[in-house]
Amino acid sequence: MNILLLSCSTGGGHNAAARAVCEQFEKKGHTVHMMDPFSLKSDRLAGKVGKTYIRIASHSPRFFGTLYKLGGKISSSRHKSPVYFANALMVRRFRQFLSENSFDAIVMPHLFPAEIMTALKRRHVPLPPTFVISTDYTCIPFFEETECDYYFVPHEFLVQEDVDRGIPSDKLYPLGIPVSSAFTKKISQDKARERLHLPADKPVYLVMSGSMGFGKMHLFVYELSRRLTDGEQLIIICGNNTKSRRILNYTYRKNKNIHVTGFTDHVSEYMDASDVIFTKPGGLTSTEALVKNIPIVFTAPIPGCETRNREFFVSNGLALASDHVYTQISQGMTLTGNKDLRDAMIKTQRHFAKPSAAADIVDFVEKKVNEL
Repeated sequence: MNILLLSCSTGGGHNAAARAVCEQFEKKGHTVHMMDPFSLKSDRLAGKVGKTYIRIASHSPRFFGTLYKLGGKISSSRHKSPVYFANALMVRRFRQFLSENSFDAIVMPHLFPAEIMTALKRRHVPLPPTFVISTDYTCIPFFEETECDYYFVPHEFLVQEDVDRGIPSDKLYPLGIPVSSAFTKKISQDKARERLHLPADKPVYLVMSGSMGFGKMHLFVYELSRRLTDGEQLIIICGNNTKSRRILNYTYRKNKNIHVTGFTDHVSEYMDASDVIFTKPGGLTSTEALVKNIPIVFTAPIPGCETRNREFFVSNGLALASDHVYTQISQGMTLTGNKDLRDAMIKTQRHFAKPSAAADIVDFVEKKVNEL
């Protein structure tokens, strides 16, 4: 099969899900063309869309949350939003692109390309089967105004929410959020610590802020580091936030128990080595930790879909959370010291996790294409 995989760089999660699916398609011998849909007009536009989203979410989270709530109020399956019409501006370029290239399926872990495909479909442009992957534990605003063929959602518990918002139930399949195969392979904690040069007999805390490096991480780390008095290890992954990385590296340059890194391809090993992860509730990072079965404490979310992600995880016993830094830190230390509580959370995570989501999605796409 020849697969068109469309994603946008509004945060790292969508592209991470796309790469996880791409990995499985290629593993089965299929050809994948992965692209940002806005790059058909220009790479500059594609970059600008992603950077604008990240700038608003990172620097004006309250304003972002207000936009999200407004979107939820005006979003409807009965009429199209300004978001739809903005994405529909890409119709002419996509019509030409699809006329010059043949694909057996179009897979989209992002709202924007789903809106573009909807606009093409409403203009009666012939399309191969279209598949949408939800990367958050909620039905985000404007999803219900799209008209694609199949929708993959993270869990069975979320299907009714999508139905209530107007997506037909026969289009919804709770196969999970796809993660890289690296996260489906767990190595022992001792082995992971040996590889990362960490002590085997001390608690290890992992702090992540997502690819955008969202939040005032240095303040959180300062409060957490004050509580670590017996050789506990603290690993901090700053994502693409080079400013936070510089501040943390300088502040803790003499502390051998605090390890600071930026964007890294070794997150899976860091998770295997850790006792507890502190992370904002992004859809992909949360799912990776869920698949890894690591006790989770959520730090401050980006208001909007991350707030809903946090609600899903906490209400189902998959994580702990608080709006206050001191409580978050206490929750993490309690999880480390309370084996029964830690084991109960891990047991629940194993029940909810869908580690084979990427492979299951690929199998489903294969099946539907073959049926046609």
